Amino acid sequence: MSRLSRKFKVPDPLANLYDFANSLDLRHFVHHGMQHREADELAGPRELGAWMSRRGLLSTGARITPAMFEAALDLRSNIRDYLQRDAADRRKAKDAVGALNRAVQLFPLAVEAGHRGMVLRPARSDALAGLSAVVGELYTASIDGTLDRLKMCASEECRRVFFDRSKPATRRWCMSSLCGNRMKTRAYRERRRALA
Repeated sequence: MSRLSRKFKVPDPLANLYDFANSLDLRHFVHHGMQHREADELAGPRELGAWMSRRGLLSTGARITPAMFEAALDLRSNIRDYLQRDAADRRKAKDAVGALNRAVQLFPLAVEAGHRGMVLRPARSDALAGLSAVVGELYTASIDGTLDRLKMCASEECRRVFFDRSKPATRRWCMSSLCGNRMKTRAYRERRRALA
């Protein structure tokens, strides 16, 4: 669990999925006079390895190849594409569902009996086995309904994934005071301009 997933009170069972989706930061707005720059925590295999290590998802000494790195980026891209859709429409989006299915096939899971009951374990045994934990969180969240609360901010200048903690689960922005306010202000100004 990262500092950000704790700060925004993302449930522990979704923390790796949340962090993985947000490892690509597409925010490009000005806040308090500072321009936010787009960034990618997973800029290369080494950075992916460091990201996984910080979360306990990488075996010591495991090496990530360029092909593995591309598979990880494809997984992230397809997760983000799936999460940007309205929760009610996600399963109907055949293109997004098909692409996500192809991406998760590279991160197979196995059911294993343990002292705490049945658990999902990575079926891979290489450096990317830890990303199967992200796929496991995706699966578990879809079963218990919490995946519907994982959404992408509606602001085109943001596109951060957030956990919707509102009771009706109808939030559109990661932060109403920032992205929501900026969008509402812009819409207000456009309406005023149209009337002038």
